[in-house]
Amino acid sequence: MSVSNGWGAAVLFLVVIGAVTSGHAQTAPSKAANEALTFNGDGAQRFKGINWPDGFHPEQADLFAHNEIVVRASCEKVFANIADAQVWPSWYPNSHNVNLLNSPDGKLHEGTRFSWDTFGVHIESRVHEFVPNSRLGWFGHGTGMNAYHTFLLLKADKGCHIVTEEVVKGPGAVEFREKQPNAMHEGHDLWLRTLKQRSEQ
Repeated sequence: MSVSNGWGAAVLFLVVIGAVTSGHAQTAPSKAANEALTFNGDGAQRFKGINWPDGFHPEQADLFAHNEIVVRASCEKVFANIADAQVWPSWYPNSHNVNLLNSPDGKLHEGTRFSWDTFGVHIESRVHEFVPNSRLGWFGHGTGMNAYHTFLLLKADKGCHIVTEEVVKGPGAVEFREKQPNAMHEGHDLWLRTLKQRSEQ
């Protein structure tokens, strides 16, 4: 082999190695990818129009759920049903012992604090975002976890498009995700289906 042929082979070898390495870099999962956004399909569906408070963006989640549905009813009626938290247990089977702590009319408002049980966990909540007929979101604190759950209502041709998402953080959220990976999505799906049924009556 001549010197020139040797250099040619070396350059070809480096080009091939570079291409292979580049290919691996493009296909390898990002270190920044959050398992809470990749363990099921919910992370890919997250809605850009949600207003997240500091510290509770989906990228910071240990557990994340996204659900949506279209209801053949006005967003005003849907919002009223969500805000009437005291009666959730009568139509949403995953809510129990709802107790509003600072609401004279028994409904959610900005700053309303309430306690309740859901997914087998006792939660202390406080309403953070309250835009009538449009947005409602609250913080929730339970053993080993902190959460933010939000509802966004968008007027649709056939009624109201509801998007609900939740970010949960903490060791309790990690354990919940690992032991019951589909539970929060399924629970929120049940919430939306029963909300749809109630709103369309």
